[in-house]
Amino acid sequence: MELLFNEINQLSNEHYSLLLDADPSKKLVDDYTYRGLTYEVLLNETLVGVVVLLPTRPETLEIVNVAVHPNYQKQGIGQKIILFAIGYAKRNNYRSIEIGTGSTSLGQLYLYQKMDFRITGVDTDFFLHHYSEEIMENGLVLKDMIRLRLDI
Repeated sequence: MELLFNEINQLSNEHYSLLLDADPSKKLVDDYTYRGLTYEVLLNETLVGVVVLLPTRPETLEIVNVAVHPNYQKQGIGQKIILFAIGYAKRNNYRSIEIGTGSTSLGQLYLYQKMDFRITGVDTDFFLHHYSEEIMENGLVLKDMIRLRLDI
């Protein structure tokens, strides 16, 4: 499966739809896509994913959004997107890459730890403070963000 990663500067409705599936706050999505680097992920010219990378501190790059179209999930695309982000970080001399995910995001937590990311902290009540609507995931109210880092 050969994926093509294209940096984009303008979000289409299709890009927004994917990004908002992963992060339901349009305000936050607009903020970090404005400040970060956004890549669309294509498979045979079909949009299958989006990733947003944001330099946060010296030598640190954060993956602030990674989204895979529901029809293409559970096919290894998320892992390939994370590998793309790690490769980008290495090529651009970052020393660590970070990612945050919901405490109820069990599949994502498994994937990131499988890829050697380590839990570095918990932002308690992050989703209660930053989102106006309650988020339900895996039958639980999402409250906390788990922070993970990979040193490269």
